[in-house]
Amino acid sequence: MERGWIFAGFIAAVYLAFQVYAPALHGPFVFDDLDLPYYKGLPGGFWPWVSGVRPLLMFSYWVNYACSASAFGFRVVNVGIHVINTALVFLILRKLLNQAGQDSPWLAAFGGAVFLLHPIQTESVAYVAGRSECLSALFFLAAFAVFLYRRPAAANWGTAIAVLVLFGGALATKEHTLVLPGLLLLTDYYWNPGFSGSGIRGNWRIYTPAAVLGMAALGFVASMLAHARTAGFGIAGLTWYQYLFTECRAFFVYLRLLVFPAGQNVDWDFPISRNIMDHGAILGLAAILLLVGAAWYCRRRYALASYGFLVYVLLLLPTSSFVPIKDPVAERRLYLPMVGMLLVAIAGLSRLRIGRRPLAAAGCSIVALLAVVTYQRNELWGNDIRLWEDAVRKSPGKARVHSQMAFTYYIHGNCRDAAAEYAGAALLQKPDSHQLVDWGLADECDGDPAGAVAKLQEAAAQKPTAHVYSQIGLVYARQSQWPEALAALAQAEKIDAGYAMTYCYRGGVRAATGDFAAAVAEYRRALSCDPANPLARQGLAYAQQQLSRR
Repeated sequence: MERGWIFAGFIAAVYLAFQVYAPALHGPFVFDDLDLPYYKGLPGGFWPWVSGVRPLLMFSYWVNYACSASAFGFRVVNVGIHVINTALVFLILRKLLNQAGQDSPWLAAFGGAVFLLHPIQTESVAYVAGRSECLSALFFLAAFAVFLYRRPAAANWGTAIAVLVLFGGALATKEHTLVLPGLLLLTDYYWNPGFSGSGIRGNWRIYTPAAVLGMAALGFVASMLAHARTAGFGIAGLTWYQYLFTECRAFFVYLRLLVFPAGQNVDWDFPISRNIMDHGAILGLAAILLLVGAAWYCRRRYALASYGFLVYVLLLLPTSSFVPIKDPVAERRLYLPMVGMLLVAIAGLSRLRIGRRPLAAAGCSIVALLAVVTYQRNELWGNDIRLWEDAVRKSPGKARVHSQMAFTYYIHGNCRDAAAEYAGAALLQKPDSHQLVDWGLADECDGDPAGAVAKLQEAAAQKPTAHVYSQIGLVYARQSQWPEALAALAQAEKIDAGYAMTYCYRGGVRAATGDFAAAVAEYRRALSCDPANPLARQGLAYAQQQLSRR
């Protein structure tokens, strides 16, 4: 009978998840999606996708891309992963409630429903690049569930291997999951205390290899951070202690978003605390220490709530401690730590002295309200213009937000507003080469080719690449300035003779000036660099057709 209810609950979760995330399913790729292989199209088959960092994440993207390159297919998979994670959260909550002496499947179901439908999860599910959160959580939660449901209490080699394989899968998806051994130790301390044969010592088959795997992962992360642009101790203008002070404040922003998810933003503009007094960082640090101390002090009287809060802190540590990350606040970082606060919430609910029916009614009302807010949030994720207009309203002083808004306007053909947004971004922060190229293309689209060339030449002065000079050549060609176009394309070839678009654009110049034989040669050279290039294929077919008519 109970299994039937659980199965029915899972089917209901599938239905509800696809209902609340439906508005985002057909939305376009946005933000970091635009820099990843599934948007750009990575040639070379399977290995170029999975040979870098996060191979399991990239493998999942490769499978999606092989089936369909549309954003819809990627998001459907994300929602499916989220539903599986919800089932794992339900099992974990139920087991921990049982460990605390409370056999309450309804409280576990409520926690699972909140995890499924809370709007803070939207960024991890509706955002294709957010799959790093939900897929790594799948392996992490599965490993934790295997650990909790192990038979016997002292893990045998079968259980140990299963946990370790899943832990490895989590690490191969995203690095923040390296805290799993700490979670297992904390769990054994609370619910399997002491160093008896069934406690921490009895689970040496898990802890010993997990510690080795975790240390190896930590070394890999450290080496990766040494060369990373958006994380690590080499970020310009952000020291480890400044990030730590900033996260002492972000900690409470995250808590507020879990309790009252208003003001969500795809790209937060969160000020940095340059010292411990800046923006009240010292108050945040003191409050965190007080809360952690209170949780530890109350670990015997309020074990489940104490454990849940410490789990929340532990799971948040990889992104909210002293290792700098360019963005101090990102909503997707709450995807996994939410489990800890769900334990705090259901521990509190279990102590309420009210009847089951009023409690169930209140729980259903909360879940329904969360579903409505999540649906509304997904309506924004389904429309990139509205998503970035919302971000501009909430982060008006952040240059990147304006640049993203500008690019979104540009790809939708609203070139005048795109150029204006790029200009606004430039007032906030000096544009880099990439932004100058995009700004130049927006200027050209808006009918200002001279302004476009000026921006592109400024970009070339910062970072001379074949791409930049080929774009200069393209702008000149569209104005029928053939000598200038050919000179710019010659410079592009000099920088990188293997860049296919140089020959595509030069083929266009040759065709436009009536030299179709030279155009054929240029397009063939482009195809020798990139056999799948559609512009080269189309140009070659046209040039050959024109030659055949002579």
